[in-house]
Amino acid sequence: MNLVLFGPPGAGKGTQSKILTETRGLPQLSTGDMLRAAIAAGTPLGLASKALMDKGALVPDETVIGIIAERYDQPDCAKGAVFDGFPRTIAQAEALDKMLAARGKKIDLVLELKVDDAALLARVESRIAAGGPARADDTPETLKKRLEVYYQSTAPVLAYYRHQGKVKSLDGMAAIPTVTAQISDILEGMAV
Repeated sequence: MNLVLFGPPGAGKGTQSKILTETRGLPQLSTGDMLRAAIAAGTPLGLASKALMDKGALVPDETVIGIIAERYDQPDCAKGAVFDGFPRTIAQAEALDKMLAARGKKIDLVLELKVDDAALLARVESRIAAGGPARADDTPETLKKRLEVYYQSTAPVLAYYRHQGKVKSLDGMAAIPTVTAQISDILEGMAV
C-alpha cells in the first residue's frame, strides 16, 4: 500500500509516518532524508543534487523523482511506502503517478491531516517560551512563510488526489494516539 500523508507544516505528518513504519512496516520516504542519503552514498543523482544545492538552487522535479524511484526500488518498499513531504506540486504528483505506474503500482490513499493554522503558530510560540525553538527555522515568522508556500503551491495537490477519490481527511489537531487510531481504522477498512 502506497500512502501520501498530506497537510501543512507542523500537522504531524512525520510523526504519523514514523508510527506507520513501526506498526505496518511501510518505509517512510521523506524527500529531504532521501536527498541527504543519496548525497552521502555518492549516487549520480545525489552528486547532481549536491552540486545544485551547494549553489542554492532547487533540485528539479526529475531529479527528485529519480531519487524517489531509486529508494522505492529497494526491497523494503516491496509492499509499499509512506510518502512524507512529497508530492509538493501537481507536476510532482503526476510524475509520481507515472513512476509508480511503470512499476505496476499506484498511490492507494492520501491522508489529509487537517489543522488550525492559529493553533500551529501557538505551538511554535509556546515552544519558544519554554526554552527556544527546536530547530533554527522553528519560529512564528518561518512557519507563517511555510504555511503561505503550502497554501499556494502544495494545497492544490489535494484537489488532484480528491479528483481520483483517494483522499480521507482526519482531525490533525487531535492527540497523536487519536490520529493514529483514526488512520488505523481507515486502513483496516480498506483491507477488505
